[in-house]
Amino acid sequence: MMIATSTASPAGIDTQAMRMAMVSSQLRTNAVDDNRVVEAMGTVPRELFMPEAARFAAYRDVAIPLGGGRSMNMPLATGRLLTVAELQATDRVLLIGAAGGYSAALLAQMVAEVVGVEESASLAGLARTALAGQGKITLIEGPLAAGYPDRAPYDVLIVDGAVEVLPESLVAQLKPGARIAAGLVDRGVTRLAFGRTTGSGYAVQPFADIECVVLPGFSRPRGFQF
Repeated sequence: MMIATSTASPAGIDTQAMRMAMVSSQLRTNAVDDNRVVEAMGTVPRELFMPEAARFAAYRDVAIPLGGGRSMNMPLATGRLLTVAELQATDRVLLIGAAGGYSAALLAQMVAEVVGVEESASLAGLARTALAGQGKITLIEGPLAAGYPDRAPYDVLIVDGAVEVLPESLVAQLKPGARIAAGLVDRGVTRLAFGRTTGSGYAVQPFADIECVVLPGFSRPRGFQF
């Protein structure tokens, strides 16, 4: 796997040691038990997928502000979503909320193809730099809720963030029986959920109450109020 390197690592910080600490204290102790996910998150340098000013916090158990109202998901949230998705080597994955490209880089170690969608021009630019030379990944700059139907159908949908509603425009891009792993917003609380497409639509069920960054463009329509 080819990932751009950088000489701008946080001064005086052993990022490899911090990455191993993240794996042992945040992931393995909290049901991230797919060895492929653990290996990917222990290998991919997370700090390269965020602005330089934020890299000192790359391995903290918090959401990392990326600018423009967006944040990078907590490592645990991303790890749990990738674990529950039961990824296969032949999968074609639609990733919504690619941000700086970190989750796309993780997925590329486990699946055949990743189409990552990101609507922030600055984050998409960051991702292009960090993912330079990675042939398995196609990065699309556009509305998150639109997905990328030109490469449909997909085996898996990963929403690396929380949404109030999963639009039919995304579900329509999935194969029958496709897996869905996403964060959900329910009355101000974020939860991780997993499900599959069915003949008549899709069904997902929450499996963990975990802090998850909220993605723009997925608000539930509000009813008319006097």
